[in-house]
Amino acid sequence: MPDIITILAPGFEETEAVTFIDLLRRAKITVTILGLASRTITGSHEITLSTDALLTDFSGRFDGIVLPGGMPGSKNLAESARVLELVRESFERGNLCAAICAAPMVLGRAGILKGMKATCYPGLEQELSGATVVEEAVVRDRNVITSRGLGTAVEFGLELIAYLLGPEAAERVKASVLFSG
Repeated sequence: MPDIITILAPGFEETEAVTFIDLLRRAKITVTILGLASRTITGSHEITLSTDALLTDFSGRFDGIVLPGGMPGSKNLAESARVLELVRESFERGNLCAAICAAPMVLGRAGILKGMKATCYPGLEQELSGATVVEEAVVRDRNVITSRGLGTAVEFGLELIAYLLGPEAAERVKASVLFSG
């Protein structure tokens, strides 16, 4: 099974993070939740989540990175040299690089979107350096998956599963959660 990391920064979008983490784990994909600044991170709506480890303590192998949006969480991720390094490392290995809502700005800052199609939360398009910006709910271009926001979180999570395990696995999870979109 693939091993995915996600990084929570202060001000992350709680529902986006929990949605894709939950859906990936339902598909039996390992998701390690890393805290940017501490093991407990408070999101943009004052909900606090516990992480599995601190980013500074992580040195394991991973098959992809998925970033939740939210503000100022996405800005905090984009300002972290270690986060940008992990995004570039994942991309260069041909592994999954995914982000939702405002977090595609991190992919743009990491310089991996040149010549790729991508989407993000409306108003942040200028942050997707080098990308061809489209207004689709979820966009997959090679090993990069981006999505627009909270309303697209389930679709985003299912696309991650389809990428990692195939469309049949995504359909099984979709049916099990009664998602009709």
